[in-house]
Amino acid sequence: MKQISTILLTLALLPTVARAQDATEIRRLFEGGKNQQAVQALTAEAAPSAIFIAALAQEKLGDKDKAKEIYQRLVELPETDAWHFVGASGQQLLDSDITNERDARRAQDAALQLATKATEVSADLAEAQFQLGLVMARREDWNAAATAFDKASTLNPAYAYAHYYGGMSHYHAGRPDRMAIHFEAFLKLAPDAPERPEVTQIMRTVRGR
Repeated sequence: MKQISTILLTLALLPTVARAQDATEIRRLFEGGKNQQAVQALTAEAAPSAIFIAALAQEKLGDKDKAKEIYQRLVELPETDAWHFVGASGQQLLDSDITNERDARRAQDAALQLATKATEVSADLAEAQFQLGLVMARREDWNAAATAFDKASTLNPAYAYAHYYGGMSHYHAGRPDRMAIHFEAFLKLAPDAPERPEVTQIMRTVRGR
């Protein structure tokens, strides 16, 4: 009887394990600069974290419309779930990438409100802080962006791009010591990232001052 219960429990956990494996694989592809493969690896049953990464990968491929479609999968989650607001903020941030300054600012404001809401709904979701950091970086509020990325990397120290964007934010904010901590972590976590040469060059330049 105990053996049957163990088997049933294992079967029940299989979808959760598979979703976690999918998210890990998509993150690995994304951190290696394989954005097309990351998007293609997204499944219908993917975890929200995998959907978020795939949306970022699609954005890096230059297709904002498809990125918004991927974010929509998060938006369709209930408003009791922080991921709903992360996805909606992602869509608004994409909409802010336009030449019309007034409309761009309106979209940025909406993205900020939604990202802030995500952090309020779930204070321990690293991606909510990460999304807030992306919004602040777009607004060039580097101190606020650095704070958000610091929180994201504290919640998930293995989150490579939280370290990358955290390093960039601290660099723009004039804090090379904090920048170096994040960049060193990024290089260890994502050795094949396409941003590696940029990060290495910035660190070399700052340390050579």
